[in-house]
Amino acid sequence: MLILLIVFAGVYIVLFSTGVALFYRAPSGADRLAEAIHPSHSKDAPPPRFTLAAGAASLTAAIRPFQRFVPRTSAEISVLQKRMIRAGFRDESAMNMFYGAKALIPLFFCIVLTFLVEFDYGAFFLYAMALGLGYLIPDFWLDSRIKRRQEQIRMGLPDVLDLLVVCIEAGLSIDLAIVRTTAELSILQPEICDELKLLTLEQRAGRGRAEAWRGFADRTNVETIRSLASVLIQADQFGTSVTRALRAHSDTLRTHRRQQLEEKASKTTVKLVFPLVLFIFPSMFLVLMGPSLITLLDSFTQYLSY
Repeated sequence: MLILLIVFAGVYIVLFSTGVALFYRAPSGADRLAEAIHPSHSKDAPPPRFTLAAGAASLTAAIRPFQRFVPRTSAEISVLQKRMIRAGFRDESAMNMFYGAKALIPLFFCIVLTFLVEFDYGAFFLYAMALGLGYLIPDFWLDSRIKRRQEQIRMGLPDVLDLLVVCIEAGLSIDLAIVRTTAELSILQPEICDELKLLTLEQRAGRGRAEAWRGFADRTNVETIRSLASVLIQADQFGTSVTRALRAHSDTLRTHRRQQLEEKASKTTVKLVFPLVLFIFPSMFLVLMGPSLITLLDSFTQYLSY
């Protein structure tokens, strides 16, 4: 019973941490800048109740002592900050939770192995595998989240460019068009709209347009965003039509995406060979040849019995 309680408590802690990491979204830099520019809460407002953010803060405080056991250098912290920003986590508590997870998950795996596995031999190998796998799981999860967010930004960019073209043709400037686009597509494309909102707030804070667009490309690390930033910077420097450049870039992106889909569709015929050979053909042979083989075996059995 004690073993089951310990395992249940460990599974509960891991699931709760994963749920908070997946569904809790810390206030982004854009939200903090927007709150500083246009404060929405008065001093006389009642204190906030317990929310998921408060629960995440308490969880971060509980995990923080464990993250000190993970060795790291200043270069690794700088690289991790960039990865966190690309994954959409801009709060410092996200790094504490990440390092805390790298310390707690291996410990949890070792506890599970200790209480649920009876070792006859190879205990050292199993513990080493548990420690290594538990240490690498947060990195795998962060990489998958970065790739998913970059893919969402890449897929939502053509829609954003089309709405930007419509707004600019309606008479808005490029900055006001970005504001209008983020307001309209914030629900449909939240990831790229969040980055565009941060871009707008950086320009309002005094950062140059070219520098802000370069920072946008560095934060996302998406090739299509880099090319878009280069197009807009060149259009701003040489005085060419921004509308024409955006429309051409949007058409190029849609053509490239269609070509990628055609490439994936052409690869499906080759990828279907393996499931056909391993799963479908043996079943067909068994259904078609099974009755004949049974009849032949009965005939040979009767012939041999004579």
